[in-house]
Amino acid sequence: MLNYPEIDPIIFAIGPLAVRWYGLMYVIGFVAAWFLASRRAREEWSPIRPDHVDDLIFYAMLGVIVGGRLGYCLVYGWEIWLDDPLYVFKITQGGMSFHGGLVGVMFAMWMFGRRLSLGMWQVTDFVAPLVPIGLGTGRIGNFINGELWGKETTVPWSFNVNGQALHPSQLYEAALEGLVLFLILWIYSARPRPHMAVSGMFLLWYGIFRFFIEFYRVPDEGLDYLLLGWVTMGQILSTPMIIVGIMLLFLANRTKQVEELKA
Repeated sequence: MLNYPEIDPIIFAIGPLAVRWYGLMYVIGFVAAWFLASRRAREEWSPIRPDHVDDLIFYAMLGVIVGGRLGYCLVYGWEIWLDDPLYVFKITQGGMSFHGGLVGVMFAMWMFGRRLSLGMWQVTDFVAPLVPIGLGTGRIGNFINGELWGKETTVPWSFNVNGQALHPSQLYEAALEGLVLFLILWIYSARPRPHMAVSGMFLLWYGIFRFFIEFYRVPDEGLDYLLLGWVTMGQILSTPMIIVGIMLLFLANRTKQVEELKA
């Protein structure tokens, strides 16, 4: 068993202004997305050109922050929000929801695509491989904050937290939803794919990884298990992602076959 290092979530503070590790993880994720987008946009077949990248990342940032916070407040902090209308702006209290951020980014990509006369799936196919690095750094931020711990366990890589040996589920997510998902998507999207295929791969594999890791995470505070004594909110929200991901891959491959027949 490893001892949790008890890292101060605040890197430094100047008066009332505090720079937090969690916020820095988001910055690293967005910078990585900008770098990867700039590189991929140089491909001849890319629907996004290099001079579009800055605006693309700006739209994505708005989608992540607004969608992620609203999603968290609606799903996990509804009662608190009713008591405190300003709770939605208190980002250091409660946190962000991935599924809310996903909806926010899809809406933002639809808006961005309209500006360039591109379909939403063209934009999301481009953006999907850029997302996992930010997901991974965000989970590292959760680990630094000492939140979203897993269940008690006897595995040798568990962490001692207040006298309990717990699964470091944040690090599991950083590895699977961050590094592994990035490698899958970046390699898969390295050549032109049918519309919706890359987006489908993202939804499918993120949903699978998240559903699996939920078996090791403690259910979200105040929600507990919602079905059958073991199904969590994360699994309920991830199941539609898996289904939609499979549907998008099916439609993408079917469209490709039709186009090949016409050719």
